[in-house]
Amino acid sequence: MAFGSSAAIDRPSATVTDPIRVMVVDDSVVVRGLIGRWIDEDPALAVVASHRNGKLAVDDVARSNPDVVVLDVEMPEMDGITALPLLLKAKPGLVVVMASTLTRRNAEISLKCLSLGAADYVPKPESNSGVTTSSDFRNEVIQKVKALGQRAQARAGRAAQARATTAQPTGRVPFSPPGSTPAQAPARSFAPSQPRVAPAAPTIQTRPYSSVTPRILLIGSSTGGPQALTRLFGEIGPAIANVPVLITQHMPATFTSILAEHITKASGRRAAEGVHGEPLMPGRIYVAPGGKHMVIGKQGAETVVLLNDQPPVNFCKPAVDPLFDSAVPIFGSAILACVLTGMGHDGAAGAKRIADGGGSVIAQDEESSVVWGMPGAVAQAGAAAEILPLDQIGGKIVRILGGRR
Repeated sequence: MAFGSSAAIDRPSATVTDPIRVMVVDDSVVVRGLIGRWIDEDPALAVVASHRNGKLAVDDVARSNPDVVVLDVEMPEMDGITALPLLLKAKPGLVVVMASTLTRRNAEISLKCLSLGAADYVPKPESNSGVTTSSDFRNEVIQKVKALGQRAQARAGRAAQARATTAQPTGRVPFSPPGSTPAQAPARSFAPSQPRVAPAAPTIQTRPYSSVTPRILLIGSSTGGPQALTRLFGEIGPAIANVPVLITQHMPATFTSILAEHITKASGRRAAEGVHGEPLMPGRIYVAPGGKHMVIGKQGAETVVLLNDQPPVNFCKPAVDPLFDSAVPIFGSAILACVLTGMGHDGAAGAKRIADGGGSVIAQDEESSVVWGMPGAVAQAGAAAEILPLDQIGGKIVRILGGRR
């Protein structure tokens, strides 16, 4: 198939075992071609449509039936932010990953799209040659499409199984009132073999919460994190007056400063990218700047933010583990940490060190996570005091910070 023009491929509807079906929407023929080729080279993925603008994508989404759409922000005729709600309306449950260059305007639009239902975003090199040569861009596209697509297929599979179970005939004889002619029992039929039941998941061990009232709140997140953080800080803003809050969200530069602005609005507290050497102040929110690791340390008697340019940790920069690790020798059992939705396992090792040092860690549960990678790794490492859905995490943090459990 040529990706130089808008086109679609007719394929049967996906099942859980089918390749993840992907639609690529970008006004650049070069970008469409490259992303399409990368996707089709992965046996777990398949391109089912390629379009040059949002209108063509919206018109085709019902027919091509993708699991995931990679959607450019800037396009003629219909741009990404206009197309997004139309795509989601045409196919509820569709996963949309926004692709945008690293300008402030596009970063703002991408974060706005997350609030409108996009699952995630990928920062796109500014030139076609940059797209061609960037292994980071290629890897991020494939990883996010695969992780989010698998999650969408699994949810669709569970929903289909639930519908089938509900609709399955019971084989019981219908009730006949006294004096009436008994209903004839239906002929017995044998249902096809049921799918094999997957082995039970290993039991997750939790730790007791610290008995010490926290003096610091640490949060790590990635895929789905901006949406989760905005919701969380809308609930905990009034409760963080007495503790500094430090956040590592996997994001590039430019995006993190805008994320801090969104958190400021949600929380009613000042949130900003951390600055090297600034002291930690109660009621302040510090966001790790894109491209730098943020940790905490001592300068004399003061506890301060420290930024460094060391290599990526867990393939991430900023990474959660360095932040968590740095807090343990300073705050010990007075740490409250939270690991929200995200791909990979960043934060799990640091969370275990916090728990081993007597602090408390909350992990977001699988059902409410966009991807249960990071919080799942924390849970499976036995580092969590509790595993909670997102809508319960805020209330729990408020109670703990208030000296209650």
